[in-house]
Amino acid sequence: MHLSEETRIVSSQQHVWCNLDGGAAILDLKSGIYYGLDLVGVRIWNLVQWPRTLSELRDILIIEYDVDAVRLESDIRDLLSELADNQLVEISG
Repeated sequence: MHLSEETRIVSSQQHVWCNLDGGAAILDLKSGIYYGLDLVGVRIWNLVQWPRTLSELRDILIIEYDVDAVRLESDIRDLLSELADNQLVEISG
């Protein structure tokens, strides 16, 4: 999946989720499958509750976490691709 800097990402409406100690669980209402997120995944998940571009996500997270920018963007892309593959986010643009 190709994600450009202006790709817009938003969570799908076909799920419910809850915070867990240090993470979150997402239930896909269509498939009945649960997905787990770690602490950083939860932060990204919270950010995509409203439409955001990939560059917006990267810019927010680079301020919040002490991490190499290239590594951060790679990790964001990997997580968003996995979420999209499981239809937990909608990607446009």
